Amino acid sequence: MINIENLSKYYGKKQVLNSINLEFKKGKTYGIVGENGAGKTTLFRCIAGLEKHQGKVSSLFNELKDHLGFLQTEPFIFSKITGKEYIQLLIKARSQKISNIEERNIFDLPLNQYASTYSTGMKKKLVLTAILLQNNDVFILDEPFNGVDIQSNIVITEIIKKLKKLEKTVIISSHIFSTLADTCDEIYLLQHGEIIRRVKQPDFNNLETEMKAFTVGKRIEKLNLK
Repeated sequence: MINIENLSKYYGKKQVLNSINLEFKKGKTYGIVGENGAGKTTLFRCIAGLEKHQGKVSSLFNELKDHLGFLQTEPFIFSKITGKEYIQLLIKARSQKISNIEERNIFDLPLNQYASTYSTGMKKKLVLTAILLQNNDVFILDEPFNGVDIQSNIVITEIIKKLKKLEKTVIISSHIFSTLADTCDEIYLLQHGEIIRRVKQPDFNNLETEMKAFTVGKRIEKLNLK
């Protein structure tokens, strides 16, 4: 479905991504994990065509962007546009026609309120609703669970499972490992702009243990808590 070959990205002289090679297949869900600054968001933006880069991103589509729903970690919302108008705008961008948007408002958002007044979590739920109603074939979800209430996290997890059943390709980043373990077929560990591990479902627990050991180490002991 999507092939990434030798993808590298520089900001000035600073290299953020280094020769990334990945393949994302139809009907599979993939997780990308790594510390802040590892390059996850930059990778997603390159795949979405929002960043110039070295290397190649190819797919079965003539224009991947026309089949891609991208939920950014901090969604941009136009001012003076209601939640309903935002959804209508994104649906129209895909030449789709959907009636009764209110009935599809599964997150119970105040659709007649200016979306710019929404909280971060509400904005994420609005954008997610809109890109789902676009009937995309590929979804990139950058930290979809961050800043969202527990009930909505449960709904989002089930949405991801449904997308998999519908043979969509889903790529997710999350700092909540359990949500990836519940939804992903494979998880890639990104460190300093490089993919250093590829792990399939049977080894997810081992990866979580390794990540905890690496991340926590002896940091807590240094606090000398009493």
